[in-house]
Amino acid sequence: MGDRLAERAKNIKIMAVASGGGHWVQLLRMRPAWDDCQVMYITTQEGYRSQLMQDADDRSQAKPELYVVTDANRWQKIRLLKQVLEIFYLVVKLRPDVVISTGAAPGFFALKFAKLLGARTIWVDSIANAEELSLSGDKVETSADLWLTQWEHLSRSNRDTAKAPDFKGSVV
Repeated sequence: MGDRLAERAKNIKIMAVASGGGHWVQLLRMRPAWDDCQVMYITTQEGYRSQLMQDADDRSQAKPELYVVTDANRWQKIRLLKQVLEIFYLVVKLRPDVVISTGAAPGFFALKFAKLLGARTIWVDSIANAEELSLSGDKVETSADLWLTQWEHLSRSNRDTAKAPDFKGSVV
C-alpha cells in the first residue's frame, strides 16, 4: 500500500507560491509535506534558486522547478499588473493539481487562477500576522479549499464571524 501511495504522490503537481522574505521562509518550512510530489516554486526573488537546489541535493530530492515573477504590492499598479499576467500564464501553462501559498500577492493571484482551473488550493496566513489576517489572507477565503491561520485567536473557533480561517498549529 505504501508503494502505491508513493507512486500516486509522484504524479501530483504542487505549485508552492510565496513572495520573498518571511513568506518564503514559511513556505520552505513546509517542504517535507510534498517531498514525493512534482514541485514547482514561484517566488519574487531569483536569489532563492541556489538555496532551493542546494536543499534538494542535501535532502536527496529531485530538483524542483523555480519560476520568478515580478515583485509588486498594491501600491505599484503597473508592476502588480505585470505580476498578475505572469502568474496567470504560469498557472495555465503548468496546470498544478494543488496550489499552496503563504502569501502575499503572488500567492493570492495563483490561488484565484488555480481555483478557476479546478486545482485544490491551500492558504496559510503568515505567522507575522499576529493581530489580524493579512490583506491577501482576508481576501482569499473564497478561493481557498483550506484556509489556515497560524494564530489560534484569529481562527474560526475564536471569532464571532463565520469568515475566518481554521487553526491547525503554526509552521516552525
